[in-house]
Amino acid sequence: MVVANARDVKHVPGRKTDVNDAQWLQQLHAYGLLRGSFHPPADIATLRAYLRQRERLLDYAAAHIQHMQKALVQMNLQLHHVVSDITGKTGMRIIRAILDGVRDPLTLASYRDARCKAAAKTIAQALAGNYRPEHLFALSQAVALYDVYQRHVAECDQHLEALLARLCAPVPPADPLPAPRHTTRQSNALSFDARAALYAMLGVDLTQIHGIGPALALKLVSECGTDLSKWPTAKHFTSWLCLAPGNKISGGKVLSAQTRRSKNRTSALLRLAAVNVGKTDSALGAFYRRLAMRVGKAKAVTATARKLAILFYNTLRYGMDYRDPGACDYEQRHRTRVLHNLSRRAKQLGYTLEPAPVEGVS
Repeated sequence: MVVANARDVKHVPGRKTDVNDAQWLQQLHAYGLLRGSFHPPADIATLRAYLRQRERLLDYAAAHIQHMQKALVQMNLQLHHVVSDITGKTGMRIIRAILDGVRDPLTLASYRDARCKAAAKTIAQALAGNYRPEHLFALSQAVALYDVYQRHVAECDQHLEALLARLCAPVPPADPLPAPRHTTRQSNALSFDARAALYAMLGVDLTQIHGIGPALALKLVSECGTDLSKWPTAKHFTSWLCLAPGNKISGGKVLSAQTRRSKNRTSALLRLAAVNVGKTDSALGAFYRRLAMRVGKAKAVTATARKLAILFYNTLRYGMDYRDPGACDYEQRHRTRVLHNLSRRAKQLGYTLEPAPVEGVS
Protein backbone atom coordinates (compact mmCIF):
# COMPACT_ATOMS: atom_id res chain seq x y z
CA MET A 1 0.00 0.00 0.00
CA VAL A 2 1.23 3.47 -0.89
CA VAL A 3 -0.07 6.99 -0.38
CA ALA A 4 0.16 8.54 -3.85
CA ASN A 5 0.17 12.18 -4.84
CA ALA A 6 -3.11 13.04 -6.60
CA ARG A 7 -1.28 15.57 -8.74
CA ASP A 8 0.29 12.70 -10.71
CA VAL A 9 -3.08 11.42 -11.99
CA LYS A 10 -5.49 14.32 -11.75
CA HIS A 11 -5.07 15.33 -15.41
CA VAL A 12 -6.17 11.95 -16.77
CA PRO A 13 -9.27 12.61 -18.93
CA GLY A 14 -12.53 10.69 -18.95
CA ARG A 15 -12.47 9.31 -15.38
CA LYS A 16 -14.56 11.62 -13.25
CA THR A 17 -16.32 9.29 -10.81
CA ASP A 18 -14.90 7.91 -7.58
CA VAL A 19 -15.36 4.30 -8.71
CA ASN A 20 -13.58 4.81 -12.04
CA ASP A 21 -10.90 6.84 -10.29
CA ALA A 22 -10.28 4.07 -7.78
CA GLN A 23 -10.10 1.42 -10.54
CA TRP A 24 -7.67 3.56 -12.52
CA LEU A 25 -5.45 4.09 -9.47
CA GLN A 26 -5.53 0.35 -8.74
CA GLN A 27 -4.44 -0.40 -12.30
CA LEU A 28 -1.61 2.12 -12.18
CA HIS A 29 -0.44 0.69 -8.86
CA ALA A 30 -0.52 -2.85 -10.27
CA TYR A 31 1.81 -1.71 -13.07
CA GLY A 32 4.10 0.07 -10.62
CA LEU A 33 3.38 3.51 -12.05
CA LEU A 34 2.42 5.24 -8.78
CA ARG A 35 5.05 6.96 -6.68
CA GLY A 36 4.58 6.67 -2.94
CA SER A 37 4.69 9.82 -0.85
CA PHE A 38 7.36 10.31 1.81
CA HIS A 39 6.62 8.83 5.24
CA PRO A 40 9.14 9.23 8.06
CA PRO A 41 10.04 6.32 10.36
CA ALA A 42 8.03 5.79 13.53
CA ASP A 43 10.54 7.49 15.85
CA ILE A 44 10.77 10.55 13.61
CA ALA A 45 6.97 10.66 13.34
CA THR A 46 6.80 10.68 17.15
CA LEU A 47 9.32 13.52 17.29
CA ARG A 48 7.28 15.44 14.72
CA ALA A 49 4.07 14.93 16.72
CA TYR A 50 5.66 16.28 19.90
CA LEU A 51 7.05 19.33 18.11
CA ARG A 52 3.75 20.10 16.40
CA GLN A 53 1.93 19.78 19.71
CA ARG A 54 4.45 22.15 21.32
CA GLU A 55 3.97 24.66 18.51
CA ARG A 56 0.20 24.44 18.94
CA LEU A 57 0.50 25.11 22.67
CA LEU A 58 2.67 28.15 22.02
CA ASP A 59 0.02 29.49 19.65
CA TYR A 60 -2.61 29.08 22.36
CA ALA A 61 -0.37 30.84 24.89
CA ALA A 62 0.22 33.71 22.45
CA ALA A 63 -3.51 34.44 22.40
CA HIS A 64 -3.50 34.88 26.18
CA ILE A 65 -0.50 37.20 25.95
CA GLN A 66 -2.69 39.44 23.79
CA HIS A 67 -5.43 39.21 26.44
CA MET A 68 -2.94 40.28 29.11
CA GLN A 69 -1.83 43.22 27.01
CA LYS A 70 -5.44 44.25 26.34
CA ALA A 71 -6.27 44.23 30.06
CA LEU A 72 -3.20 46.36 30.81
CA VAL A 73 -4.10 48.88 28.12
CA GLN A 74 -7.67 49.13 29.42
CA MET A 75 -6.19 50.09 32.80
CA ASN A 76 -3.95 52.66 31.02
CA LEU A 77 -0.82 50.69 31.93
CA GLN A 78 1.49 51.12 28.94
CA LEU A 79 3.88 48.38 29.96
CA HIS A 80 4.38 47.17 26.39
CA HIS A 81 5.84 50.55 25.40
CA VAL A 82 8.71 50.33 27.89
CA VAL A 83 9.25 46.55 27.92
CA SER A 84 9.80 44.76 24.62
CA ASP A 85 8.29 41.49 25.89
CA ILE A 86 5.74 41.57 28.70
CA THR A 87 6.27 37.83 29.27
CA GLY A 88 9.94 38.39 30.06
CA LYS A 89 11.35 38.57 33.58
CA THR A 90 10.60 42.29 34.04
CA GLY A 91 7.11 42.12 32.56
CA MET A 92 5.94 39.04 34.47
CA ARG A 93 7.37 40.32 37.76
CA ILE A 94 5.42 43.55 37.39
CA ILE A 95 2.21 41.81 36.26
CA ARG A 96 2.30 39.33 39.15
CA ALA A 97 2.98 42.17 41.58
CA ILE A 98 -0.07 44.01 40.24
CA LEU A 99 -2.19 40.89 40.79
CA ASP A 100 -0.79 40.67 44.34
CA GLY A 101 -2.13 44.14 45.09
CA VAL A 102 0.86 46.43 44.49
CA ARG A 103 -0.25 49.76 43.01
CA ASP A 104 2.64 52.19 43.60
CA PRO A 105 4.40 52.84 40.23
CA LEU A 106 7.83 53.25 41.84
CA THR A 107 7.45 49.99 43.73
CA LEU A 108 6.38 48.21 40.55
CA ALA A 109 9.32 49.71 38.65
CA SER A 110 11.68 48.31 41.28
CA TYR A 111 10.89 44.81 39.97
CA ARG A 112 12.80 45.74 36.81
CA ASP A 113 15.44 43.23 35.74
CA ALA A 114 19.02 44.49 35.59
CA ARG A 115 19.21 43.72 31.85
CA CYS A 116 16.12 45.79 31.00
CA LYS A 117 17.05 48.75 28.79
CA ALA A 118 14.29 51.06 30.09
CA ALA A 119 15.10 53.04 33.21
CA ALA A 120 13.08 52.57 36.41
CA LYS A 121 11.75 56.12 36.13
CA THR A 122 10.47 55.48 32.61
CA ILE A 123 8.77 52.27 33.68
CA ALA A 124 7.14 54.03 36.65
CA GLN A 125 5.67 56.69 34.35
CA ALA A 126 4.07 53.94 32.21
CA LEU A 127 2.46 52.28 35.25
CA ALA A 128 0.30 55.16 36.47
CA GLY A 129 -3.15 53.82 35.58
CA ASN A 130 -6.67 53.08 36.71
CA TYR A 131 -6.90 49.65 38.35
CA ARG A 132 -10.50 48.64 37.70
CA PRO A 133 -11.63 45.31 39.22
CA GLU A 134 -13.09 43.88 35.99
CA HIS A 135 -9.85 44.47 34.12
CA LEU A 136 -7.80 43.02 36.97
CA PHE A 137 -10.04 39.94 36.81
CA ALA A 138 -9.44 39.57 33.06
CA LEU A 139 -5.69 40.01 33.62
CA SER A 140 -5.62 37.35 36.34
CA GLN A 141 -7.43 34.82 34.17
CA ALA A 142 -5.15 35.52 31.19
CA VAL A 143 -2.06 35.03 33.38
CA ALA A 144 -3.48 31.81 34.83
CA LEU A 145 -4.20 30.37 31.38
CA TYR A 146 -0.79 31.48 30.12
CA ASP A 147 0.87 29.64 33.04
CA VAL A 148 -1.16 26.50 32.26
CA TYR A 149 0.08 26.40 28.69
CA GLN A 150 3.65 27.08 29.79
CA ARG A 151 3.46 24.03 32.08
CA HIS A 152 2.20 21.94 29.16
CA VAL A 153 5.06 23.22 26.99
CA ALA A 154 7.49 22.16 29.73
CA GLU A 155 5.95 18.66 29.67
CA CYS A 156 6.45 18.53 25.89
CA ASP A 157 10.09 19.50 26.39
CA GLN A 158 10.56 16.62 28.84
CA HIS A 159 9.15 14.12 26.34
CA LEU A 160 11.29 15.58 23.56
CA GLU A 161 14.44 15.36 25.65
CA ALA A 162 13.73 11.73 26.52
CA LEU A 163 12.98 10.84 22.90
CA LEU A 164 16.16 12.50 21.60
CA ALA A 165 18.17 10.63 24.23
CA ARG A 166 16.78 7.34 22.84
CA LEU A 167 17.54 8.39 19.26
CA CYS A 168 21.20 9.17 19.96
CA ALA A 169 23.73 7.20 17.93
CA PRO A 170 25.22 4.21 19.80
CA VAL A 171 28.70 5.53 19.05
CA PRO A 172 29.18 9.23 19.97
CA PRO A 173 30.74 11.54 17.35
CA ALA A 174 34.52 11.53 17.33
CA ASP A 175 34.83 15.30 17.05
CA PRO A 176 33.63 17.57 19.88
CA LEU A 177 30.64 19.82 19.41
CA PRO A 178 31.73 23.05 17.62
CA ALA A 179 31.34 26.36 19.38
CA PRO A 180 27.90 27.94 18.85
CA ARG A 181 27.63 30.90 16.51
CA HIS A 182 25.17 32.68 18.84
CA THR A 183 24.95 32.55 22.62
CA THR A 184 21.75 34.57 23.07
CA ARG A 185 18.71 32.59 24.15
CA GLN A 186 15.65 32.96 21.95
CA SER A 187 12.14 33.32 23.29
CA ASN A 188 10.16 30.07 23.53
CA ALA A 189 13.41 28.11 23.25
CA LEU A 190 13.53 24.49 24.32
CA SER A 191 14.30 23.96 28.00
CA PHE A 192 17.18 21.55 27.22
CA ASP A 193 20.26 21.71 25.02
CA ALA A 194 18.69 20.69 21.70
CA ARG A 195 21.89 21.51 19.81
CA ALA A 196 23.95 18.95 21.76
CA ALA A 197 21.17 16.36 21.49
CA LEU A 198 20.97 16.79 17.71
CA TYR A 199 24.74 16.56 17.37
CA ALA A 200 24.75 13.31 19.35
CA MET A 201 21.99 11.93 17.10
CA LEU A 202 23.22 13.14 13.70
CA GLY A 203 26.97 13.54 14.11
CA VAL A 204 26.86 16.93 12.36
CA ASP A 205 26.08 20.43 13.59
CA LEU A 206 23.30 21.87 11.44
CA THR A 207 23.38 25.17 13.35
CA GLN A 208 26.63 26.15 11.63
CA ILE A 209 24.47 27.00 8.61
CA HIS A 210 23.36 30.62 8.79
CA GLY A 211 19.64 30.96 9.50
CA ILE A 212 19.29 27.51 11.09
CA GLY A 213 19.15 27.52 14.89
CA PRO A 214 18.67 24.56 17.25
CA ALA A 215 14.86 24.79 17.23
CA LEU A 216 14.67 25.09 13.44
CA ALA A 217 17.16 22.26 12.93
CA LEU A 218 15.06 20.03 15.18
CA LYS A 219 11.92 20.88 13.23
CA LEU A 220 13.62 20.17 9.89
CA VAL A 221 14.83 16.78 11.12
CA SER A 222 11.35 15.96 12.42
CA GLU A 223 9.80 16.75 9.02
CA CYS A 224 12.43 15.14 6.76
CA GLY A 225 14.00 12.48 8.96
CA THR A 226 17.66 11.62 9.36
CA ASP A 227 18.01 9.49 6.20
CA LEU A 228 17.89 11.74 3.15
CA SER A 229 18.91 8.97 0.75
CA LYS A 230 15.22 8.71 -0.19
CA TRP A 231 16.01 11.69 -2.42
CA PRO A 232 18.82 10.67 -4.81
CA THR A 233 20.22 14.19 -5.18
CA ALA A 234 19.80 17.65 -3.71
CA LYS A 235 17.81 18.59 -6.81
CA HIS A 236 15.26 15.89 -6.04
CA PHE A 237 15.06 17.22 -2.48
CA THR A 238 14.45 20.83 -3.54
CA SER A 239 11.89 19.66 -6.10
CA TRP A 240 10.02 17.79 -3.34
CA LEU A 241 10.05 21.01 -1.31
CA CYS A 242 8.63 22.92 -4.33
CA LEU A 243 11.60 25.30 -4.19
CA ALA A 244 13.02 24.35 -7.60
CA PRO A 245 11.98 26.34 -10.70
CA GLY A 246 9.24 24.86 -12.86
CA ASN A 247 9.92 23.40 -16.29
CA LYS A 248 6.84 23.90 -18.45
CA ILE A 249 8.17 23.78 -22.02
CA SER A 250 6.21 23.39 -25.26
CA GLY A 251 7.84 23.42 -28.66
CA GLY A 252 11.16 24.45 -27.19
CA LYS A 253 9.63 27.54 -25.57
CA VAL A 254 9.58 27.96 -21.80
CA LEU A 255 5.96 28.63 -20.85
CA SER A 256 6.52 29.01 -17.10
CA ALA A 257 9.35 28.61 -14.60
CA GLN A 258 7.36 29.39 -11.46
CA THR A 259 7.69 27.14 -8.44
CA ARG A 260 4.70 24.98 -7.54
CA ARG A 261 2.47 25.93 -4.67
CA SER A 262 2.96 23.78 -1.63
CA LYS A 263 1.89 23.43 2.00
CA ASN A 264 5.10 21.63 2.87
CA ARG A 265 6.10 22.62 6.40
CA THR A 266 9.79 22.21 5.63
CA SER A 267 9.52 24.65 2.75
CA ALA A 268 7.74 27.20 4.96
CA LEU A 269 10.43 26.86 7.65
CA LEU A 270 13.21 27.38 5.12
CA ARG A 271 11.48 30.45 3.72
CA LEU A 272 11.32 31.99 7.19
CA ALA A 273 14.98 31.18 7.68
CA ALA A 274 15.80 32.83 4.34
CA VAL A 275 14.24 36.10 5.50
CA ASN A 276 16.44 36.07 8.61
CA VAL A 277 19.51 35.15 6.57
CA GLY A 278 18.98 38.26 4.44
CA LYS A 279 19.77 40.41 7.49
CA THR A 280 23.12 38.73 8.24
CA ASP A 281 26.62 39.61 7.08
CA SER A 282 27.11 36.26 5.39
CA ALA A 283 27.50 34.99 1.85
CA LEU A 284 23.87 33.86 1.84
CA GLY A 285 22.83 37.27 3.15
CA ALA A 286 24.73 39.01 0.34
CA PHE A 287 23.13 36.64 -2.19
CA TYR A 288 19.66 37.42 -0.83
CA ARG A 289 20.21 41.21 -0.94
CA ARG A 290 21.64 41.16 -4.46
CA LEU A 291 18.78 39.05 -5.77
CA ALA A 292 16.13 41.06 -3.92
CA MET A 293 17.41 44.26 -5.53
CA ARG A 294 17.32 42.67 -8.98
CA VAL A 295 14.16 40.51 -9.06
CA GLY A 296 12.28 41.34 -5.85
CA LYS A 297 12.09 39.96 -2.33
CA ALA A 298 9.62 37.16 -3.06
CA LYS A 299 11.90 35.46 -5.58
CA ALA A 300 14.93 36.18 -3.42
CA VAL A 301 13.30 34.36 -0.50
CA THR A 302 12.59 31.31 -2.66
CA ALA A 303 16.10 31.23 -4.12
CA THR A 304 17.75 31.62 -0.71
CA ALA A 305 15.48 28.96 0.79
CA ARG A 306 16.57 26.62 -2.00
CA LYS A 307 20.23 27.24 -1.16
CA LEU A 308 19.51 26.54 2.51
CA ALA A 309 17.76 23.30 1.53
CA ILE A 310 20.81 22.20 -0.48
CA LEU A 311 23.15 22.99 2.42
CA PHE A 312 20.86 21.10 4.81
CA TYR A 313 20.76 18.10 2.44
CA ASN A 314 24.52 17.95 1.87
CA THR A 315 25.31 18.44 5.56
CA LEU A 316 22.91 15.79 6.80
CA ARG A 317 23.54 13.18 4.10
CA TYR A 318 27.23 13.63 3.31
CA GLY A 319 28.47 15.25 6.53
CA MET A 320 29.58 18.44 4.75
CA ASP A 321 31.45 20.83 7.05
CA TYR A 322 29.91 24.21 6.21
CA ARG A 323 32.06 27.30 6.62
CA ASP A 324 30.59 30.62 5.60
CA PRO A 325 33.06 32.68 3.49
CA GLY A 326 31.37 35.98 4.39
CA ALA A 327 29.60 38.71 2.45
CA CYS A 328 32.85 40.37 1.28
CA ASP A 329 34.12 37.15 -0.27
CA TYR A 330 30.79 36.62 -2.04
CA GLU A 331 30.80 40.17 -3.44
CA GLN A 332 34.37 39.72 -4.67
CA ARG A 333 33.57 36.42 -6.38
CA HIS A 334 30.47 37.95 -7.94
CA ARG A 335 32.53 40.91 -9.25
CA THR A 336 35.15 38.54 -10.67
CA ARG A 337 32.47 36.50 -12.43
CA VAL A 338 30.85 39.62 -13.92
CA LEU A 339 34.22 40.89 -15.20
CA HIS A 340 34.99 37.51 -16.74
CA ASN A 341 31.66 37.46 -18.58
CA LEU A 342 32.16 41.03 -19.82
CA SER A 343 35.66 40.22 -21.07
CA ARG A 344 34.42 37.12 -22.87
CA ARG A 345 31.57 39.06 -24.48
CA ALA A 346 33.90 41.89 -25.54
CA LYS A 347 36.32 39.37 -27.07
CA GLN A 348 33.49 37.81 -29.09
CA LEU A 349 32.69 41.25 -30.50
CA GLY A 350 36.34 41.97 -31.35
CA TYR A 351 37.16 44.27 -28.44
CA THR A 352 39.47 44.13 -25.46
CA LEU A 353 38.22 45.10 -22.02
CA GLU A 354 40.71 47.20 -20.06
CA PRO A 355 40.38 48.89 -16.66
CA ALA A 356 39.84 52.66 -16.59
CA PRO A 357 42.91 54.72 -15.62
CA VAL A 358 43.00 55.89 -12.02
CA GLU A 359 42.78 59.64 -11.59
CA GLY A 360 46.02 61.30 -10.50
CA VAL A 361 48.20 58.46 -11.77
CA SER A 362 50.24 59.16 -14.91
